[in-house]
Amino acid sequence: MRSRWWAGAAVLAVAAVVAGLVWFKPWALWVDDTVHEALPSTTGTASSRAPGAAPSAAATTLPTGPTTVAQGTFTSHEHTTTGTVKLIRLPDGSHTVRLENLDTSNGPDLRVWLTDAPVKEGRAGWHVFDDGTHVSLGKLKGNKGDQNYAVPADVDLTDLASVAIWCDRFNVSFGAAELA
Repeated sequence: MRSRWWAGAAVLAVAAVVAGLVWFKPWALWVDDTVHEALPSTTGTASSRAPGAAPSAAATTLPTGPTTVAQGTFTSHEHTTTGTVKLIRLPDGSHTVRLENLDTSNGPDLRVWLTDAPVKEGRAGWHVFDDGTHVSLGKLKGNKGDQNYAVPADVDLTDLASVAIWCDRFNVSFGAAELA
């Protein structure tokens, strides 16, 4: 009877360890995913014309490159996070959030969020980003490097003043940047 109890306890202990490893993914802290995406751009005109021909009255020239609308520097929260964030308006009028020189820890279920929360230093800033309005721009592509996240066309950027690297699994910010 006693050996069955020990066997059952051992099975439960192994199951608990496996479940903990799957949930916490501690190995992710030592694995880096580096991404180097080029800055997105769109160029062109609303109507095309033959080379050397005079522009028609109907041709509207679009800006030739992206424009930085706002930017900020990461503040570390749960994990040391460095780099910069830029909100970029592309020539076609769409917006992209660009992370440059990002360096943070890897982790389970990391997301890039646009939020209305102010960026606070230290532990005070760890949990504020899910309190108000936030828009998930998708999973973090890599914990290091340069990467772009398209802002959906229906998102009103008026009150969204910060970008957070959010761990959806544990509801905590790894780091955030105020857009100014």
